[in-house]
Amino acid sequence: MRQAPCATKPAILTELAQGFADAYALDPEDVLEALQEREALGSTGFGRGVAMPHARLDVVDEPVAMLLHLERDVDYNAADGVPVRLVMGLISPRDAGALHLHALAAMSRLTRDERLLHQLFEATGEEELFSIVANAGLRDAA
Repeated sequence: MRQAPCATKPAILTELAQGFADAYALDPEDVLEALQEREALGSTGFGRGVAMPHARLDVVDEPVAMLLHLERDVDYNAADGVPVRLVMGLISPRDAGALHLHALAAMSRLTRDERLLHQLFEATGEEELFSIVANAGLRDAA
């Protein structure tokens, strides 16, 4: 989980790739390329101010996630047209079909609770973001 000063969608994907690289010892270029390939299929702007960029790579053994709290709203071409403030990234093994979908579903559950979503938007630091997610019972999805 990290605070991010991104102002554009490409900057978000780059920051997310670097976050995965730092946290999980992945190659940031490989992650960025995979995220961009998925994004080329259609925007992962989930709606309600949330984006869920995701990809599959052979370099992970289980799904790994990264949460970015953006310092400003960013146009992400979301289906509902709402700019993004929260980015929930996911990298799964290439052959993790159902597991990948279950991880995305767990992440999306965080955004369905209006109170919880508001808390995530208003969080002022990484520790607060982690606490919110952990208290929601989704520590493994964060």
